[in-house]
Amino acid sequence: MGNESKYRKIFRSFQEDIEKNVLKEGEKLPAEGKIMEIYGASRDTVRKALNLLEYNGYIQKARGKAAVVLPRGQYNFPISEITSFQELNQMMGMGAETEVENLGIVTDKKQIRELFGRDMDGEVFELIRIRSVDGERIILDKDYFKRSVVPNLPLSVCRKSVYEYLEKDLQLKIGYAAKEITVQMATEEDRKFLDMAPYDMVVVVKSYTYLASNELFQFTESRHRPDKFRFVDLAKRKL
Repeated sequence: MGNESKYRKIFRSFQEDIEKNVLKEGEKLPAEGKIMEIYGASRDTVRKALNLLEYNGYIQKARGKAAVVLPRGQYNFPISEITSFQELNQMMGMGAETEVENLGIVTDKKQIRELFGRDMDGEVFELIRIRSVDGERIILDKDYFKRSVVPNLPLSVCRKSVYEYLEKDLQLKIGYAAKEITVQMATEEDRKFLDMAPYDMVVVVKSYTYLASNELFQFTESRHRPDKFRFVDLAKRKL
C-alpha cells in the first residue's frame, strides 16, 4: 500500500465503504471539490479515482451531478477491450472460479471452417469452461484456437489464464478482436452448465481475435446469464 498511487488509495477507500455498506445503494458521493479537500488531492487525481470506481461498477457519474452508488452484484464487462476473464476477475475482485468442462482437438473440417472461414485448414483446440461467481455458474465460455498458432494448450493453463500463457510463454502479439453481441433464448446446453433459474435468456458474445500480424487465431463464444454483467463501451461522436 505504501507505494500505491493516490488515486488508487481514494478508489480503495470508497470501494471499502461501498462493500461494507457504509455508502449505500443510491447514496451520493461527496462533490469532487470535497473529495479533493478530504484527501489533499488534485482534481485530476480525484477524477481518475472516480473513473476507476465507475469502471468497476461501483458508481454512476453524470455531468454536473454527484456520483451515485450503484446496486452491487453486477460487473462492468468492457466490450471495446481484449480482457481475459482472469484479468477481469482480478480487476473487479469477483472471487470467480473456473471449471474446465472439456479440452480437446477438433479435426472435423466442416466444423473448423464454420468457425474460422472456408479457407481454414488444420486442427483447432476446443476449450469449454464454466465461470462461477458467488457460487453460481453464470458464464459458459467456448474457445477455439488454431493449432498452427497455439500448438500446445496445457490443462493447468486453462484453469488459470490462457492469455497470460499465450503472451508470456508463446510470445504471441495479440492485436485486436471483432465482437458481436446478441441476446438469445437459453439452450439445453446453457441449462445443463449454467444456473439459469429464473432466467430463460442469455447474452452471447462472439469474438474473432487476431494477432498483430492480422491472422485470425481464436474464436470465442461466451454465453452469459443476463443478470451479472453490464456490457460497457466508450462512444465518441464523429465530427
